[in-house]
Order: sequence, then C-alpha cells, then structure tokens
Amino acid sequence: MIVAGYVLGSMPFGYWLPKLVKGVDIRTVGSGNVGASNVWRTCGPALGIAVALLDILKGVAAGLLGRLVGDELIGVLAGTAALAGHYRPLFLGFARGGKLVATTGGVMLAIAPLVSLCGAGVWLAAFLATRYASVASLAAGASLPVFALAFGESWPVLAFTIGAAAAICALHAGNIRRLRQGEERRASFSVSSRLRSLSRPAR
Repeated sequence: MIVAGYVLGSMPFGYWLPKLVKGVDIRTVGSGNVGASNVWRTCGPALGIAVALLDILKGVAAGLLGRLVGDELIGVLAGTAALAGHYRPLFLGFARGGKLVATTGGVMLAIAPLVSLCGAGVWLAAFLATRYASVASLAAGASLPVFALAFGESWPVLAFTIGAAAAICALHAGNIRRLRQGEERRASFSVSSRLRSLSRPAR
C-alpha cells in the first residue's frame, strides 16, 4: 500500500493536463511549479480546478486503499507515501513536483473527513479574503493539527497533520519570502494576466 500510495501520488496531473490540453510545459511558465495554483495562473481557472480535483482524488485513493486493505495507520502511511510521490514524482524522473496542499486534503478526506472539510473551509476563506493561494495554503495546512486535536483524532492522524503542515510551510518558503517583500502575485481571473504568465519564463 505504501508503494501504491507513492505511485498514485506520482501522477503529475499539473504537468499532464496543460501539456495535453494546451501544449504547455507548465515547468517553463509562471512559477515553474506543477501544482494547481500555477496551472490556474497560467492556463486558466478551469484547468487549475481540474488539476486540483485530480490531485485531491489521488490523495483520497491512497488513503482509502490503505484503510481498506489494512487500517487507519496503513491509510496514513499510504497517504504519506502519496505526498512523497507528489513532491518527487516517479513519472517526472523524480524532479520536483507540487507543494502537497491538494493531495494532503485528499488524504485527510479519506482518513479524517471532518478535519479535511474544515481545512478546506479555512483555505477558501483565506483565499477569498486575500486572493493569495499561498496564504490560503499556509493557513489551511496550519489549521489541520488544530482540527485534528479538536475532533479527538488518533495519534497517526495527528502525526500526519503535523508533518503535512510542516512540509507545506517548508515548501512555501519562497512564497513567504515574496509575501514579506510584497512581490507575491495574487490570483487573477483576467485573460491578459494569464497571457503575461505564459510569456514569463519560470523562476
């Protein structure tokens, strides 16, 4: 189940969908990240949402498979492997992948649905308030251990939320730096903004 979780997590939908639909190598535009946020900014909301949903689903699949075959602990381990696969995807030659946010939400949906839904609510509220996907992701990640404690989740689930929150924070170090310098880009729904992102080389 750990191997299966890693393979599931390794499916780089943020790379595959833009390449298939628009012929764009997402690693060469915008931030160069293969996550849903960069796909949203450079290829539009529809494709960004599709990538986010697929990244969530692969986390759900890993967690559910682990729980069905074993127990909650196996579900957590398979889910952790899915995060590792998302970060270093087998299908991209172990190059750097996404920042774990959507896949973490999917794993939590499988092993602790209430915690996941509350975290999603935090993400949505923070995003609507700031239009910064990075701020929303950091806030949602930090909220997971709090909700896990509040709902009395088991120690494997609590450990997973703490580890995931720490990993999300670490992987957003560049975003945190740009936020402090006032250089972080807000989400935009305009076509002209997406065209500028497509013409900008990855940094």
